[in-house]
Amino acid sequence: MKIIKGLLPLIIVTGIAYSVNAQNNYTAPEQAQTTQPDDYGNGLYHPCEFSIDGSVVGILHEYDFNGNGLHRKNYRFGGDAGANFFFTQYIGVGADAYALSQRSPSFVDTATGNLIVRFPIGIFAPYIFGGAGYQFERIDQIVGGGGVGLEIRLVPHFGIFADARYLAAVKTADFGLARAGVRLSF
Repeated sequence: MKIIKGLLPLIIVTGIAYSVNAQNNYTAPEQAQTTQPDDYGNGLYHPCEFSIDGSVVGILHEYDFNGNGLHRKNYRFGGDAGANFFFTQYIGVGADAYALSQRSPSFVDTATGNLIVRFPIGIFAPYIFGGAGYQFERIDQIVGGGGVGLEIRLVPHFGIFADARYLAAVKTADFGLARAGVRLSF
Protein backbone atom coordinates (compact mmCIF):
# COMPACT_ATOMS: atom_id res chain seq x y z
CA MET A 1 0.00 0.00 0.00
CA LYS A 2 2.89 2.35 0.82
CA ILE A 3 4.42 1.60 -2.58
CA ILE A 4 1.17 2.53 -4.37
CA LYS A 5 0.91 5.80 -2.37
CA GLY A 6 4.54 6.59 -3.28
CA LEU A 7 4.07 5.82 -6.98
CA LEU A 8 0.86 7.87 -7.35
CA PRO A 9 2.60 11.30 -7.25
CA LEU A 10 5.24 9.99 -9.67
CA ILE A 11 2.52 8.85 -12.12
CA ILE A 12 0.73 12.23 -11.90
CA VAL A 13 3.95 14.21 -12.47
CA THR A 14 4.88 11.96 -15.41
CA GLY A 15 1.43 12.45 -16.97
CA ILE A 16 1.64 16.23 -16.63
CA ALA A 17 5.15 16.31 -18.09
CA TYR A 18 4.07 14.12 -21.02
CA SER A 19 1.07 16.35 -21.81
CA VAL A 20 3.21 19.51 -21.68
CA ASN A 21 5.72 17.89 -24.02
CA ALA A 22 2.93 16.83 -26.38
CA GLN A 23 1.62 20.40 -26.54
CA ASN A 24 5.08 21.73 -27.38
CA ASN A 25 5.55 19.22 -30.20
CA TYR A 26 2.32 20.27 -31.97
CA THR A 27 2.91 22.30 -35.10
CA ALA A 28 0.04 24.20 -36.70
CA PRO A 29 -0.39 23.95 -40.45
CA GLU A 30 0.94 26.93 -42.36
CA GLN A 31 -2.41 27.74 -43.91
CA ALA A 32 -5.68 25.95 -43.24
CA GLN A 33 -7.56 24.91 -46.36
CA THR A 34 -11.33 25.19 -46.07
CA THR A 35 -13.63 23.70 -48.65
CA GLN A 36 -17.35 23.93 -49.04
CA PRO A 37 -19.44 20.77 -49.28
CA ASP A 38 -20.34 19.76 -52.82
CA ASP A 39 -24.05 20.50 -52.30
CA TYR A 40 -23.42 24.01 -50.97
CA GLY A 41 -24.06 25.50 -54.40
CA ASN A 42 -22.91 28.98 -55.26
CA GLY A 43 -23.18 30.36 -51.71
CA LEU A 44 -26.50 32.16 -52.09
CA TYR A 45 -28.53 29.96 -49.71
CA HIS A 46 -26.83 28.99 -46.43
CA PRO A 47 -27.49 26.74 -43.47
CA CYS A 48 -28.03 28.59 -40.15
CA GLU A 49 -29.48 31.49 -42.13
CA PHE A 50 -31.76 34.09 -40.56
CA SER A 51 -33.88 36.28 -42.84
CA ILE A 52 -36.51 38.99 -42.56
CA ASP A 53 -39.00 39.90 -45.24
CA GLY A 54 -41.64 42.43 -46.14
CA SER A 55 -44.31 42.01 -48.78
CA VAL A 56 -47.65 43.06 -50.19
CA VAL A 57 -50.54 40.66 -49.56
CA GLY A 58 -53.71 39.87 -51.48
CA ILE A 59 -56.57 37.71 -50.14
CA LEU A 60 -59.49 35.95 -51.80
CA HIS A 61 -62.10 34.02 -49.84
CA GLU A 62 -63.66 30.74 -50.91
CA TYR A 63 -67.10 32.34 -51.24
CA ASP A 64 -65.75 34.87 -53.80
CA PHE A 65 -66.07 32.17 -56.50
CA ASN A 66 -68.94 30.29 -58.07
CA GLY A 67 -69.15 27.86 -60.99
CA ASN A 68 -68.55 30.71 -63.46
CA GLY A 69 -65.41 32.04 -61.77
CA LEU A 70 -65.00 35.21 -59.71
CA HIS A 71 -68.41 36.61 -58.81
CA ARG A 72 -67.79 38.91 -55.84
CA LYS A 73 -65.24 41.65 -55.62
CA ASN A 74 -64.28 40.95 -52.03
CA TYR A 75 -60.54 40.68 -52.45
CA ARG A 76 -58.45 42.70 -50.05
CA PHE A 77 -54.86 43.92 -49.97
CA GLY A 78 -52.40 44.72 -47.22
CA GLY A 79 -48.86 44.28 -45.97
CA ASP A 80 -46.87 41.48 -44.38
CA ALA A 81 -43.71 41.13 -42.28
CA GLY A 82 -41.95 37.88 -41.48
CA ALA A 83 -38.82 36.16 -40.24
CA ASN A 84 -37.31 32.79 -41.14
CA PHE A 85 -34.51 30.64 -39.78
CA PHE A 86 -33.01 27.77 -41.78
CA PHE A 87 -31.30 25.08 -39.70
CA THR A 88 -29.87 23.50 -42.84
CA GLN A 89 -29.67 24.74 -46.39
CA TYR A 90 -33.00 23.02 -47.04
CA ILE A 91 -35.14 23.01 -43.85
CA GLY A 92 -36.28 25.96 -41.77
CA VAL A 93 -39.07 27.57 -39.79
CA GLY A 94 -40.81 30.86 -40.38
CA ALA A 95 -43.30 33.23 -38.79
CA ASP A 96 -45.24 36.02 -40.44
CA ALA A 97 -48.03 38.45 -39.68
CA TYR A 98 -50.13 40.51 -42.04
CA ALA A 99 -52.50 43.45 -41.81
CA LEU A 100 -55.20 44.31 -44.35
CA SER A 101 -56.30 47.63 -45.75
CA GLN A 102 -59.77 47.50 -44.17
CA ARG A 103 -60.35 49.03 -40.77
CA SER A 104 -59.69 46.45 -38.11
CA PRO A 105 -59.64 46.71 -34.31
CA SER A 106 -56.32 44.85 -34.18
CA PHE A 107 -53.14 45.93 -35.98
CA VAL A 108 -52.28 42.34 -36.97
CA ASP A 109 -55.06 40.47 -38.74
CA THR A 110 -53.43 37.03 -38.87
CA ALA A 111 -50.17 35.54 -37.61
CA THR A 112 -48.83 32.15 -38.74
CA GLY A 113 -45.87 29.85 -38.14
CA ASN A 114 -44.62 27.44 -40.79
CA LEU A 115 -42.20 24.62 -41.48
CA ILE A 116 -40.36 25.42 -44.75
CA VAL A 117 -38.56 23.08 -47.15
CA ARG A 118 -36.63 24.80 -49.94
CA PHE A 119 -34.75 23.42 -52.92
CA PRO A 120 -31.91 25.82 -53.96
CA ILE A 121 -31.01 25.56 -57.64
CA GLY A 122 -28.52 28.28 -58.58
CA ILE A 123 -30.17 31.66 -58.02
CA PHE A 124 -33.63 30.09 -57.63
CA ALA A 125 -35.03 28.45 -54.52
CA PRO A 126 -38.53 26.99 -54.91
CA TYR A 127 -40.06 26.10 -51.55
CA ILE A 128 -43.05 24.47 -49.94
CA PHE A 129 -44.39 25.28 -46.49
CA GLY A 130 -47.16 24.43 -44.10
CA GLY A 131 -48.25 25.39 -40.62
CA ALA A 132 -50.88 27.01 -38.47
CA GLY A 133 -51.71 30.34 -36.91
CA TYR A 134 -54.36 32.57 -35.42
CA GLN A 135 -56.70 35.07 -37.06
CA PHE A 136 -57.56 38.15 -34.99
CA GLU A 137 -59.64 39.91 -37.66
CA ARG A 138 -63.42 40.03 -37.12
CA ILE A 139 -63.71 36.51 -35.68
CA ASP A 140 -60.93 35.06 -33.54
CA GLN A 141 -60.09 31.63 -34.92
CA ILE A 142 -57.35 29.14 -35.67
CA VAL A 143 -56.18 28.81 -39.28
CA GLY A 144 -53.93 26.22 -40.89
CA GLY A 145 -52.69 25.44 -44.34
CA GLY A 146 -49.81 25.35 -46.74
CA GLY A 147 -48.44 26.68 -49.98
CA VAL A 148 -45.66 27.02 -52.51
CA GLY A 149 -43.27 29.81 -53.40
CA LEU A 150 -40.15 30.90 -55.24
CA GLU A 151 -37.24 33.05 -54.07
CA ILE A 152 -34.68 34.57 -56.44
CA ARG A 153 -31.29 35.83 -55.21
CA LEU A 154 -28.67 37.45 -57.37
CA VAL A 155 -26.52 38.36 -54.35
CA PRO A 156 -26.09 36.39 -51.07
CA HIS A 157 -28.05 38.66 -48.72
CA PHE A 158 -30.92 40.07 -50.80
CA GLY A 159 -33.70 38.36 -52.71
CA ILE A 160 -37.20 38.76 -54.07
CA PHE A 161 -39.93 36.21 -53.49
CA ALA A 162 -43.52 35.33 -54.25
CA ASP A 163 -45.69 32.65 -52.69
CA ALA A 164 -49.30 31.54 -52.45
CA ARG A 165 -51.06 29.60 -49.72
CA TYR A 166 -54.41 28.10 -48.90
CA LEU A 167 -55.61 28.66 -45.34
CA ALA A 168 -58.39 26.57 -43.83
CA ALA A 169 -60.33 28.47 -41.17
CA VAL A 170 -62.19 26.87 -38.26
CA LYS A 171 -65.19 29.24 -37.99
CA THR A 172 -65.40 30.99 -41.38
CA ALA A 173 -64.83 30.24 -45.06
CA ASP A 174 -61.37 29.12 -46.16
CA PHE A 175 -59.26 31.66 -48.04
CA GLY A 176 -56.23 32.05 -50.26
CA LEU A 177 -53.37 34.43 -49.67
CA ALA A 178 -50.66 35.56 -52.10
CA ARG A 179 -47.51 37.51 -51.18
CA ALA A 180 -44.74 39.19 -53.17
CA GLY A 181 -41.86 41.06 -51.61
CA VAL A 182 -38.20 41.36 -50.67
CA ARG A 183 -36.12 39.27 -48.27
CA LEU A 184 -32.89 40.18 -46.43
CA SER A 185 -30.80 37.28 -45.13
CA PHE A 186 -28.01 37.23 -42.58
